Amino acid sequence: MSDITKVSGTARDRAGKGPARAARRAGLVPAVIYGAKKDPVMINLDPRPIMKEYTSGQFGTRLWEIEIDGKKERTLPRDIQLHPVTDMAEHVDFLRVSAKTTVNVMIPVSFINDEECPGLKQGGVLNVVRYDIELTCRADSIPESIVVDMAGVELGDSVHISSVTLPEGTEPVINDRDFTIATIAVPSSVKSAQGDDEDEGEEEVVAEEEAAAPTEE
Repeated sequence: MSDITKVSGTARDRAGKGPARAARRAGLVPAVIYGAKKDPVMINLDPRPIMKEYTSGQFGTRLWEIEIDGKKERTLPRDIQLHPVTDMAEHVDFLRVSAKTTVNVMIPVSFINDEECPGLKQGGVLNVVRYDIELTCRADSIPESIVVDMAGVELGDSVHISSVTLPEGTEPVINDRDFTIATIAVPSSVKSAQGDDEDEGEEEVVAEEEAAAPTEE
């Protein structure tokens, strides 16, 4: 699991558009903490750690410990709203979690051992079908990535979820089929060469048949 992001926030007295706009005018990001059968808590946060985590690509997979008035809340970001022009955070939803909380999270896919992949060595192209995969896991055991080992993958092969070792305690949300993560596509130059070879072979066969055919005198 990745490190926990620790931040401090200030409580908002009221919900609604008015207090949220006031927070934005003050340079803060309005947010809400909900879940665990407790009342929602409206807060304001510094936008800098939010944007840092968002641009890192790990915003939805890293736990946040938010301190409000001396009380700490262990949370997981579940939604972020961005300004349509500036792309700055305008609102964030955080889900309260514990060690026993199970969540569905989109986890990015990473590929290793490209240099040991026969298909790539032969000029194949890595065609990524899924850049991230939704996993079910405990909130305190969210993996940073799903690692796909490309060693031994041949030209034209497909890598399925069944061939990937998932972190302990996790499983794919899609469990009714062995879905494809990536393939090693045959490049067009190889296909053209194979096609030319097949055409030449057919021409040779035709020529041999014509030579063997009886002639009329």
